[in-house]
Amino acid sequence: MEKSSQSECSCANGAGRATSFVSGAGGVGPAHAWRILLLFSINPVILAVLLGGCGADAPKPAAQAETKRAEPIVPEDVLSAAKALLGSETQVLAFGDLAKNGNQEFLAANVVPKTPTNNLPGTIVTRAVVVENADGKWTELLRCDEHLKNQKGFLGLTPLTAITGWRLQFEQSEEKGLQLYFTPLKGATDSHVLPIGVRWNPATKRYQSLDRTYEHFLLEAGSLEDARSRLR
Repeated sequence: MEKSSQSECSCANGAGRATSFVSGAGGVGPAHAWRILLLFSINPVILAVLLGGCGADAPKPAAQAETKRAEPIVPEDVLSAAKALLGSETQVLAFGDLAKNGNQEFLAANVVPKTPTNNLPGTIVTRAVVVENADGKWTELLRCDEHLKNQKGFLGLTPLTAITGWRLQFEQSEEKGLQLYFTPLKGATDSHVLPIGVRWNPATKRYQSLDRTYEHFLLEAGSLEDARSRLR
């Protein structure tokens, strides 16, 4: 009988202690109390990981650095030749084996800087040249100023009136070499005319303009009067 009483007493005291603990937890209910007890029974290491993970920011993917291809350094002899032809404000736009004929060439131009009054797309130039290094001497192969010209004369499709500004576009082809497109401009507004294509002609060994299909080469004219009669 005494054992039974002691056991009952013990249970009663244990229940009393549990009840006291629960009731002292800020007035929370039984369900909340069991969550608190479960939290204290978790392995301290796991608890630290869980709590640390909650407070830490999620790992962010590394930002991909924008890699800008470094502009090739223009050789000093190329820069000197370009300035001798077009003045100190010239810019070398391309150099190397441009015509794919084994000779070193460069494309240079007097570029009109972008301003609020000049917001036309592309590269706007007043003058441009393509020059070749033959036996250590720089020789001009193509000139764009008021007209388009090569060693033989005025290129086919060149405007008969003087042009003070051109939009220049160019691209390099592994097969055909440098391909140039000159669009004549009138004042500060685009004239919306078709560009004149110019490319190295391996048959004649000079830069010539192309017809409107950009497939066939056109002959030059010795003078603008001859060009007028040919292009009429």
